[in-house]
Amino acid sequence: MSKDTPDTYLNDRLDWNLLRTFLAIAREKSVSRAATRLHLTQPAVSQALRRLEEQLGLRLVDRHGPRIEVTQAGIEVQKIAEDIYGTISRLSLTEVDREHDISGMVRIGIVSGIDFPAYDDFLAGFHRTYPRIEFESQVMRSADVVNSLQRKATTLGLTPRRALPKGVESRVFLRQRYGLFCGRHHPLFGREDVRVADLASQAFVSFTGDKVGDHMSPLTIFRDEMGFTGRVIASSSSMAEVRRYIFAGLGIGCLPEHIVSDDIARGRFQRLPPDEGVADVDLYFLWSQDRKFNAAEAAFMSALHAFLDAQEAEGTE
Repeated sequence: MSKDTPDTYLNDRLDWNLLRTFLAIAREKSVSRAATRLHLTQPAVSQALRRLEEQLGLRLVDRHGPRIEVTQAGIEVQKIAEDIYGTISRLSLTEVDREHDISGMVRIGIVSGIDFPAYDDFLAGFHRTYPRIEFESQVMRSADVVNSLQRKATTLGLTPRRALPKGVESRVFLRQRYGLFCGRHHPLFGREDVRVADLASQAFVSFTGDKVGDHMSPLTIFRDEMGFTGRVIASSSSMAEVRRYIFAGLGIGCLPEHIVSDDIARGRFQRLPPDEGVADVDLYFLWSQDRKFNAAEAAFMSALHAFLDAQEAEGTE
């Protein structure tokens, strides 16, 4: 094996702390003042100077009692040390906001069909603040959202509320009012004289969670109270699929009013009675109380709570 060249040896072995100590000596023109500046003892500073001179094979200072005079070789080394010091100082990245320089993964369990423009804007702002945080959303049934939180497989859940196990906390994420609708291909579409009594025997499109005791049970209760006897001809846990079945005319069905508003304007859906809507089925933000969050998760959870606080404050104004 070939021996190291002097340049290679210095690159690999030279201790920056020795250069830093010499830089303080050269600036202060005094070992004692350099020691005070570096919070070291005078013997430690003198020893560091000797070690640097030995490693470089150069005399860097001349001593005249307590006074230090930097040699010509020392002046050249000082210039190089100043450059190195400036480069190392830039490594501190003072222009970066360390509080927001966070990386990590946030996993969200979510039911399908959530349409919440203010939340979309919130995500855009959060990404600008924390560009290195990554997201993974998994569309699930409501029951699976809760199960994933219990297993610590997801950071948080967004779902209609259901009976929650111990340790899973919740708060309202989005208030939703459901109405009854038919699609363009349904026989009732275009009729202006439709009454609730005309709907009793119509085939129905429902959510798979639409049964008493489940998270969509208010919709079941509405059908029972209205005396609807039509069979459920299609069902899905997916909002998009329920919406598709209703549009195709398979049956009438319930959807969140704000989701269907554009379709009504485009002539794809028609609102059916009752005019006041069917039921409130709010969406909730769920999280596990005993989960230890990583830095990315903690940042997102805190920001999401603040976003919902602001939404609630706007709603009370």
